[in-house]
This record gives sequence, C-alpha cells and structure tokens, in this order.
Amino acid sequence: MNKKHKLDAFTMAEMLVVIAIIGILYSLVMPNQSSAVSAAKSLEAKSMLNQVYAYQKNHFYTHSKYSASLDDIDFEQERLVSEGGGANYRISIIDASNSGFTAQAEAVTDFDGDGTFNVWTIDQNKNLQEVTKD
Repeated sequence: MNKKHKLDAFTMAEMLVVIAIIGILYSLVMPNQSSAVSAAKSLEAKSMLNQVYAYQKNHFYTHSKYSASLDDIDFEQERLVSEGGGANYRISIIDASNSGFTAQAEAVTDFDGDGTFNVWTIDQNKNLQEVTKD
C-alpha cells in the first residue's frame, strides 16, 4: 500500500534553458518593435503638419501672406501626453513670410528610449520631411 508515485515534471535545469531561449528571442524581436512604434507615431506628426499646411494655404489665399502664429490660422494644438493629453508632437511655425513658411512637429516623447526626439517639417510646397529620426 505504501507505493511511491513518481510525478512527471520539468527539472529546474530544463526550466532555465526554456527561459533563456525565450529571453534571447525577446531581445531579437524588441528592436524591430520599437521602430514600428516610432513609424506609427510619426503618422500623427504627418497628419498634423498636413493640417497646418492646409490652414496656411487658406490663410495665404485670404491675406496674401503666411502666418507665424498657429492661432491666426485657427490651428488648435491638442494637449500633449506630457500634459495629460493624447498628442505626441508639439506643433510650431518656425518661419513665415509673404512667400513661404516652415512648420515643425517635434516629439515630446522619446519613443525608443535612445535620447533622440523625432522631428518633422513641412513647407509651403508641401515638402514633408523627417529632420530627426527617432
């Protein structure tokens, strides 16, 4: 009656090997995921800068000049994530004259943790470009 039953189970060594393999696979996949996150977030910057472009063109057709003020073109900056909102980019007009403008979207969050913040610009010719890659 006193028979000992042997339970099937994994040894500690087997568990450690599996955890090590999972860790290696995770470290290979994570860098690819952070670039995908940055690419997805940059869509926000492109969208907002295209909106600024449209507002600037409307302002130009009405006043024959571009505006240096976001308020003048009726662009309303969404609250930033750093202020409890949802926007990841701060929009600003860095140059405006009678013949052109340059607007900028600068990230307020370092998406991949490398210390570099993503920056995009757009001008009166709708040249949208990434100035600083994150």
